[in-house]
Amino acid sequence: MLPDIPAPALRLGIDTDALKSNWLVLDRMSGKARAGAAVKANGYGLGAEKVASVLHAAGCRDFFVAHWSEVKAVADVAGADCVSVLHGPLTSADVAYARDIGVKPVINSIDQARRWLDGGGGICHVMVDTGMNRLGLPMSQIGDEIMRRLQVDAVLSHLVAAEDDAERSARQCALWREALKVIPHRRASLANSAGIALGSAFHGDLTRPGISLYGGIPRGEMAEVIRQVVRPQVAIMQVRDVPAGDTVGYNATFTAPAAMRVGTIALGYADGYLRCWSGKGRFSAGGQDLPVIGRVSMDMTTIDLTSAPHLGEGDWVTANYALPEASRTTGLSQYELLTLLGQRFAR
Repeated sequence: MLPDIPAPALRLGIDTDALKSNWLVLDRMSGKARAGAAVKANGYGLGAEKVASVLHAAGCRDFFVAHWSEVKAVADVAGADCVSVLHGPLTSADVAYARDIGVKPVINSIDQARRWLDGGGGICHVMVDTGMNRLGLPMSQIGDEIMRRLQVDAVLSHLVAAEDDAERSARQCALWREALKVIPHRRASLANSAGIALGSAFHGDLTRPGISLYGGIPRGEMAEVIRQVVRPQVAIMQVRDVPAGDTVGYNATFTAPAAMRVGTIALGYADGYLRCWSGKGRFSAGGQDLPVIGRVSMDMTTIDLTSAPHLGEGDWVTANYALPEASRTTGLSQYELLTLLGQRFAR
């Protein structure tokens, strides 16, 4: 038998208290509605089982995943009846699986509605397309007779640009409310993280925050109440002294302006720390600022340790990774910054 694998040289510091606090804040901001949680993409990269466990303990009872393969990690800690699958039943096997364990599919089309009913049906959600032109039942089909045969828990729609387009959001809200009058249902759900901040007209009975649970700030109103959740942490593998005039990294994009102390850390673009951080990223340890120098490579990044002579091989440094600031620095969305984080991180 092989021995246990040693701990990796990179890990995600996940502040579960901040995660819980963010859900409670978003639940309060949802007014009379109840906040659910989008935990697709492995809990936005944090680990779906960990995220669902924390949020379920905080009081969350509605969890949304995208793929059927994502169900088990959430259902194991929150119960299958709390889980909904946004992509809906694409095959008869999806229908059988949902009915066997009690997961709710989100019906996105007449074909999916028919497939669900042919397989025995049961409680489901319906997604109405009010302007995304992606998934969802077109408004022209909301009166189809098959919709009256469904046992619909929630009628959903999804906002295109709740972050910054009030007029478009208002039009979508009006269409969603039109659909609510036509499709029999128990609950209604429209608002994502940004939509929650738009007010009670967008809340319905259930909101579906995602990015803000994990520290993302899509609207300025949330800046003072949403806490940072994720902090990538990395071990220093090697320290070297670099004389003035020497270069660091691929393609010699950085030249030492003076004698420097340089550290190589176990993090690169294969881990989701992309080349757009080259010359822009920053790490910290013990209050010292440690800039990224040279080009980020696949498995390694170099940082300036000149101001931190106490740091050596095996010591840990923390990436500056507050999502709004990191997004402005890199041009990546706050969503990408989380979901790109690779599987080599210990979570």
